[in-house]
Amino acid sequence: MIEYIRGELADLTPALAVVEANGVGYALNISLNTYSALQGKKEVKLYVHESLMTGGRDDNFTLYGFAMKQERQLYQLLITVSGVGANTARMILSSLTPSELCNVIANGDDKMLKTVKGIGLKTAQRIIVDLKDKIVQSGIAEELHVSRQPGAPNVNSAVKDEAVGALTMLGFSPAPSAKIVTAILSEAPDLPVEQVVKLALKQIK
Repeated sequence: MIEYIRGELADLTPALAVVEANGVGYALNISLNTYSALQGKKEVKLYVHESLMTGGRDDNFTLYGFAMKQERQLYQLLITVSGVGANTARMILSSLTPSELCNVIANGDDKMLKTVKGIGLKTAQRIIVDLKDKIVQSGIAEELHVSRQPGAPNVNSAVKDEAVGALTMLGFSPAPSAKIVTAILSEAPDLPVEQVVKLALKQIK
């Protein structure tokens, strides 16, 4: 079993990293989070998940690489959920950072999970139900400083959802948008949607 690969980054695309170690080039499937973490680096270390798909004439052996141990742990937890395959798990980890994903699961935010391409409401709810306790038991939540929020009674969820939807349509990522919108509404609960969007646009980088 391969725990990690350390070596020279020979090639990098948003979906694949090739790491040369001891004269061997290892092709590893990666998420956008790991892609961002690797940019500009020559020497890298990737934590590995090995996947062997059997069936048909050929066995398909695939390596997945992660810049953080916690991201690999989350990936391995995600693929245990019924309906979540390797590509769906990678898509989730490309849309949300490990910390954001832990927060989403810990706080039962199925609407945020639904913003990930290929995730429907039932799958989002299944991920939350299956993994809510596991992310705490595994220690990932603590390592990423995730806390379960009792809920934000001051935040108008309808306004929040509409504002996040508007920002998403403008091309901004849902997770950071939701964070900023929630912060704005916590301070000014009665703001209308258009004002929330205007303020969020000033804060989003």
